[in-house]
Amino acid sequence: MNLIDNIIMNKRVLIIDNTHPILKEKLERHNFVCDDFTGSTLLELEEVIGNYNGAIIRSRFTFDKDLLDKSTNLEFIGRVGAGMESIDIEYAESKNIKCYNSPEGNRDAVGEHALGMLLLLMNKLTEANSQVAKGLWNREQNRGLEIKGRTVGIIGYGNMGGSFARKISGFGANVIAYDKYKKDYSDKYATEVSLETLLAESDIISLHVPLTDETKFMVNNDFFSKLSKPIFLINTARGPVVKTKDLVEALKLGKVLGAGLDVIEYEETSFEKVNLMDRADFRNLAKLNNVTLSPHIGGWTVESKIKLAEVLADKIINNHKE
Repeated sequence: MNLIDNIIMNKRVLIIDNTHPILKEKLERHNFVCDDFTGSTLLELEEVIGNYNGAIIRSRFTFDKDLLDKSTNLEFIGRVGAGMESIDIEYAESKNIKCYNSPEGNRDAVGEHALGMLLLLMNKLTEANSQVAKGLWNREQNRGLEIKGRTVGIIGYGNMGGSFARKISGFGANVIAYDKYKKDYSDKYATEVSLETLLAESDIISLHVPLTDETKFMVNNDFFSKLSKPIFLINTARGPVVKTKDLVEALKLGKVLGAGLDVIEYEETSFEKVNLMDRADFRNLAKLNNVTLSPHIGGWTVESKIKLAEVLADKIINNHKE
């Protein structure tokens, strides 16, 4: 009996991307029937998706208009993660397909990673480690800077931005935040300000925005020209939020004192592959000593893998159980 023949009238869920087994276990305890389709091709997915009530994804495939039109019985799409750019949400919702994500599951991981990158940069730890490993003992050259007393600007004050604010607030910094889509969100960890104020006052800027048409390349030459003083820049959001070529120029001009990038402009949609060394702008970036890079692992901890799956399963169960 093949996969299609095995379809029965029930809440059936197609698991398209790898995730922690707890998601499948929790759904099945609530009478969802889950099928593993992690080894599928897009063509194979298109052939069977119309038989399912739910789909679990990360970023391997994009639920665009064409795929959604083939999803004739779909009631929900659950993304194991925060960003939703792999789903045409507006079109999905027009077809009464609910879309869920689970940013609560990896917000602590992202907040810690952003803080870690900032500490590496301000204390020159990456460069110092490389020097000591070569037998060099340059203390004055590696004199660091303290976070205490500096102004930290957070752009995007949702799950990730809020997590970073909570973690850095204990360092004695002045934390301010800008979020275009929220109002009256000041709390004990951050003060709401305009983007203009944030660019004028920040010593450190951390990006926590989704990738949309509005945020693509929002950090560019124009952005850097509006800064009142040199900054440290952290990006744990999405690579294309920052224009690499413009960042390299800002670093060379001293407008950016250091950059911590967990994400890169050139990542493919799946985040699993990226062609870096053929990119001249990336090669120029990677040569700089005041840049710290990691391969999109900000939310990629042992704990977050479990929490992402648990949070998503709970949302689906609470909204779609019989």
